[in-house]
Amino acid sequence: MSYAITIFALVTGLLTGALFRLLHVPIPAPPELAGIMGIVGIFIGYKVIDHFDIGIDLLGILGVN
Repeated sequence: MSYAITIFALVTGLLTGALFRLLHVPIPAPPELAGIMGIVGIFIGYKVIDHFDIGIDLLGILGVN
């Protein structure tokens, strides 16, 4: 992944967060560090499982696809 994309995403998030605060609108994300860490944990867990290339085809088991 490009560092430029990561920096652009961070700047976009900062500007969006500032706009939400300026307009006194609640942000559509957990406003506490614990909530943010939960999101980070979900991302890390996803990447770990992706790295080991393991998974279960849940839709296939349920016969949906």
